[in-house]
Amino acid sequence: MSIDESNVSTAVIRPGDSDWESARRFHSGIGEPAAIIRATSVDDVRGALRYASAERLEVMIRGGGHSAWGGVPGGLTLDISALDDIAVDGTRVRVGGGAQWGAVAHALAAHGLGLSSGDTASVGVGGLTLGGGIGWMVRAWGLASDQLVGAELVAANGDVVEVSDATHPELMWALRGGGGNFGVVTRFDFEAHPLDGVVVGVYGIDGDVAATLGVVRDLLADAPRELTVTYMDVPPMDPSAPAGAALTAVWAGTDETAARAALAAFANASGVTEREFGVQEYPDVLMEAPEFDPEHPMPGFVGGNTLLAVLDDDTIAQLIGFRAQNPASVVLLRSLGGAYGDVAQDATPFPARDATWFAMAGAFDVPGMLDADARERAVAVWGAIEAKGSGVYGNFIASADPSVVARMYPPATMERLAAVKRQWDPGNVFCRNHNVRP
Repeated sequence: MSIDESNVSTAVIRPGDSDWESARRFHSGIGEPAAIIRATSVDDVRGALRYASAERLEVMIRGGGHSAWGGVPGGLTLDISALDDIAVDGTRVRVGGGAQWGAVAHALAAHGLGLSSGDTASVGVGGLTLGGGIGWMVRAWGLASDQLVGAELVAANGDVVEVSDATHPELMWALRGGGGNFGVVTRFDFEAHPLDGVVVGVYGIDGDVAATLGVVRDLLADAPRELTVTYMDVPPMDPSAPAGAALTAVWAGTDETAARAALAAFANASGVTEREFGVQEYPDVLMEAPEFDPEHPMPGFVGGNTLLAVLDDDTIAQLIGFRAQNPASVVLLRSLGGAYGDVAQDATPFPARDATWFAMAGAFDVPGMLDADARERAVAVWGAIEAKGSGVYGNFIASADPSVVARMYPPATMERLAAVKRQWDPGNVFCRNHNVRP
């Protein structure tokens, strides 16, 4: 259905329109916005913002569609997934704001390049990057946002702005981890890295998990930065990974001998079994996450994440205890340090650059398995773990609770982000996110 082209140059989709049902479905759910606009150009984005202003609608930007914000009723959903061009010029990569990381990884692999790009092929470049972006190359190259060198942004007033450290340094700073608070990023410019492949090792862990995690922690304290590992313990109900405790290691490069040497202390530990080891293409490491199934919606999640400067024995015991107390739960640890820690704390908004581990734990709120008492215990145990950290990672929070943002950034960072917000979005048009208020 077309409206006045002075406001928008493409169709506005509203409830009852023929394509409403397909347009409101996104990767993680089914939205209930007031209207949807599918942008195929920068001019479409500008028109959509004019329309939102005229109709006094808040704006939710949708790329990959993994965010919990897609399910918040009302507002305008601006779908930019069609803005997915990828252009490689040497090591400089220009990526459309609606592209997904799987496509980017494949395009870069053809040139012998890579970027640190999260874990999941269908995750959007925009959401991951603007939220920081912890991926398999975090120790080798840092966050996805650490590789961001420029952007094209459509501001709340419709201006198209070329952003870089030279042109708009404070806005560029804010885009490296401050979320989608400042405009619609229609193009990301990254500096990529030479990468001819990766070595992947997958190991099962039985027996004394606490002792084994202690070995992993000590190993990563001075491991080569080419090595990043993830520990997971998941129940049989989780379709994304085999049940039980396991560790996956990814080495940036194809040197199997070096990767084996770096992992030797862990691989030779009691109760560790090698399941897989060898060279892969980097795109093959990115997993495929199942789309939302209305017949089998995901249960609630009681827990959270935190960025830990120190992973001590007590914290390891708490994480293992959380998993043991909640049969339907998941625990995850991802190694940090290396290039992640090379970045000064005030150089980006992302919190806790002194963190050496990212930890997450959550109990699935399944009827019959998590009663009120168990839910209260899970909240208390997780709260004690989170309190040991120095920040939380917004991209791994499956909640649209507006209070979360206060736990993401320290006060000085929040004040600086708010100043950028006042300049670029004083009316808080872009508030369907972990919102920094102007």
